[in-house]
Amino acid sequence: MWKALFVLLVSLTASAQEVHPTLALGSSAPNFELPGVDGSFHKLSDYAASPVLMVVFTCNHCPIAQMYERRIQQLATDYKDKGVTVVAIEPNDPKAISIDELDSSDISDSLAEMKIRVQYKHLTYPYLYDGETQETTRAYGPQATPHVFIFDQQRHLQYEGRMDNSYRAELVKSQDARNTIDALLIHKEVPVTHTGAFGCSTKWKEKSTTSLATLQKFEEKPVSVELVSKDDLTKLRANPSHQMMLIDFWATWCGSCIAEFADLQNTLRMYAARDFSFVTVSANMPDEKPSVLRFLQKQHATSRNLLFSSDDTAALQTAFDPQWDSAVPYTVLLSGDGKVLYKKMGSVDLLELRRTILANLPSDYSGFNEYWKNN
Repeated sequence: MWKALFVLLVSLTASAQEVHPTLALGSSAPNFELPGVDGSFHKLSDYAASPVLMVVFTCNHCPIAQMYERRIQQLATDYKDKGVTVVAIEPNDPKAISIDELDSSDISDSLAEMKIRVQYKHLTYPYLYDGETQETTRAYGPQATPHVFIFDQQRHLQYEGRMDNSYRAELVKSQDARNTIDALLIHKEVPVTHTGAFGCSTKWKEKSTTSLATLQKFEEKPVSVELVSKDDLTKLRANPSHQMMLIDFWATWCGSCIAEFADLQNTLRMYAARDFSFVTVSANMPDEKPSVLRFLQKQHATSRNLLFSSDDTAALQTAFDPQWDSAVPYTVLLSGDGKVLYKKMGSVDLLELRRTILANLPSDYSGFNEYWKNN
């Protein structure tokens, strides 16, 4: 089914790749009327009294955008008493985001997920959603998240580009957005009118074919299950892989296990390209292997999948964790050196689990990890 749908969408869009130009300097601010995380609709005219309006296109999933959330919040706070308005707009179509592009996020870019992020990070600036139609996004033409547009009191565009010169706060030397706002407030010429925006590219609707192709690749991977002994489980607990490992003990007869199974598989798909692995261990009896495999295949479970090799469940549990004497689900997250980062008897808190993963996964910049440790 996915293959047929993918071929159809490719045929419809392959010759219709759109060009998305950025709003020209001096242009009037395009109108918008968009839903916000506060449950209200926001219009351009709502901010008519502000001497300066900054519209920043940003999102949840991009790690660069994440580095700027606090800076956007601080700028909005610092200039509030001067009447400056800061409005953030989420431009991406969530259906155009491949699941593996969420490798630095706990969630995607839907309006519901934007509300989760705002609550998690205590953001107070207006955060609006344009992923449904992208009409406003097309009018402004942001090339990346974040991309800043600053308008004077007559709502003519005076600056577009980056907020500052580096996503690493300690390397910032040029406060481009602040410099523009300061100049406009005292009616002076803007020092720089354009800079290159950097971050994750805008996810336009036509990219949804790529998202489907990625999903198809996951679903075409082979699914298998192998028996695991007490010795194997003891070794598994020591984490010989030396990479972060998520281990989920489950069973086909466990309703709560089944309910969270797809979310855990999606977690693997999100972080599979990073130093991360996922192992499922079924607590079913060994002779139930055919039914276990059928379930795994139905779920397209591309994780490493294991099944208890004995009906001595207690001994197998003890081999992995002597303190585990309860039922399934039982989920453990291990660091590369075997340290327990997360452990849950019962259903996981998916957001807490993913944030723990992101806080501890090796990354190019420590700030990416610190973002998930501090809320």
